Amino acid sequence: MTRARDVTTLVTRAREGDARSVARLISLVEDDDPALPEVAAAMAPYAGHARVVGLTGAPGVGKSTTTNELVRALRDRGDRVGVLAVDPSSPFTGGAILGDRVRMQEHSADRGVYIRSMSSRGQLGGLSAATPQAVRVLEGAGCDVILVETVGVGQAEVEIASLADTTLVLLAPGMGDAIQAVKAGVLEIADVFVINKADRPGADATYRDIQGMLALGERAPGDWRPPVVRAAAVKGEGVEDVLAALGRHEEWLADSGALRARRCRRAAAEISALALGRLRARIGDLDDGTLLDDLAARVAEGRSDPHTAAGELLASLR
Repeated sequence: MTRARDVTTLVTRAREGDARSVARLISLVEDDDPALPEVAAAMAPYAGHARVVGLTGAPGVGKSTTTNELVRALRDRGDRVGVLAVDPSSPFTGGAILGDRVRMQEHSADRGVYIRSMSSRGQLGGLSAATPQAVRVLEGAGCDVILVETVGVGQAEVEIASLADTTLVLLAPGMGDAIQAVKAGVLEIADVFVINKADRPGADATYRDIQGMLALGERAPGDWRPPVVRAAAVKGEGVEDVLAALGRHEEWLADSGALRARRCRRAAAEISALALGRLRARIGDLDDGTLLDDLAARVAEGRSDPHTAAGELLASLR
């Protein structure tokens, strides 16, 4: 069987709900397989039909538990759900535990749920470099909702906002004061705030801090104001309130035209990332991979400067 036919067969089977075919397609994405352009072309007609929801927050706020409960609630509604759970990779060995899939083991026998753990492979921003294209695979496989759970992120790791239609930022009581709440970064990307573990002491103070932060922001008439939802995901409490907030945001995105704008920005970021990847590969091939090293040596020895060297490097690509 030719490679083109193999890709067509995988896509067809993935569309029919075959989990192994979905897994193989995502593996092609993660491995940057030469067949990837064919996969992308085959999946393109099915893009744009799934709703992409990102879940992010600091380690320990309960992202995996919340994701698990959202899967349960969405399946009760009849939605087909895909989950991409990004786990951090070791800076020393490059390995990852991929524990989120273990936490969601109860859904493993459900043919309406596909769960994939992905290693960040050193990628900053809380995601894996392969995540955007993996989302396209799950869209092509017929998922109605795709949940993307980031690694435990800090204040500046906001890449999920460029990928998701709706971004949930999870918080937990006792993980910061009012000053922490108004810091720029990850809190600014929230479309919905979820105070998880809201049955613990300090939940009311966290709620007030976030509401106070939101009151300081300037919004034009018609702009979205992120709601603040309380939940205790480990008990299954507040999950329906989270889904209701997601539904209100979905309606606002459609009515305001923001959904199309977000998805165009997502596509632009993906195109740029792929183009830069190809550019780096071409740079690595110049003069059998020695040109960049030669230019770097000249700059380090004072025989050239970085701007001149960059100009020479670009000229060599023409």
